[in-house]
Amino acid sequence: MSRKLHKTINHLTQRSLITHNNPKSPVSEQYRSIRTNIQFSAIDTRLQTILVTSSVSGEGKSTTVANLGVVLAQQGKRVLLIDGDLRKPTVHYTFMVSNIHGLTNVLTRQTSLEGAVVKTDVDGLDVLTSGPIPPNPSELLNSKAMEVLMEEAMSKYDYVLFDSPPVLAVTDAQVLANRCDGVVLVTSSGKTEKEAAMKGKELLDHAQAKILGVVLNQKEANENSYYYYYGAN
Repeated sequence: MSRKLHKTINHLTQRSLITHNNPKSPVSEQYRSIRTNIQFSAIDTRLQTILVTSSVSGEGKSTTVANLGVVLAQQGKRVLLIDGDLRKPTVHYTFMVSNIHGLTNVLTRQTSLEGAVVKTDVDGLDVLTSGPIPPNPSELLNSKAMEVLMEEAMSKYDYVLFDSPPVLAVTDAQVLANRCDGVVLVTSSGKTEKEAAMKGKELLDHAQAKILGVVLNQKEANENSYYYYYGAN
């Protein structure tokens, strides 16, 4: 890898993981607010597995789920972030780890969950990257093996977070949403069309997902800052 490319990737990683690299920033505080709102939304119910998705690509779902994982770990929780986007995975880029082995290897019984999980620089936060991109993502995510993996992960971690493809693009997000305790839908100010967001919510409702709320990102608060807003369903 060239020095220039490495610097570019490192710069993008620093921007993506703002809660780790700049925990005192206003944006990091908003992620902590998202964490609080999620936890308060489940006072009387179990909320251990959380899916983060969006209506379409480019709305910031992967950045959101990565930073949510960081702030949960900063609270002293054991967190596993699983890259459930088996079409355009990004978790390995965000955390700068190998993607030779990952979720697909575990689901096809080529390796164990313990053998595929990777520790990050954030104490308490582990990641399970996607692994090799398979020809049948939806089938793998809807398999018995996925159910077994989730049960094992839940026995070892306080929170299991999933990054998934956009809900309007493929059925993968709906499949995972049905298996998770809650779903967060990410939208982008000035980019997400109202009709797309409504259709995304409709598809999640159809999958019997429990929508915890919506994150609105890239909303300009003033000249120099952006904030993230979490609203209950």
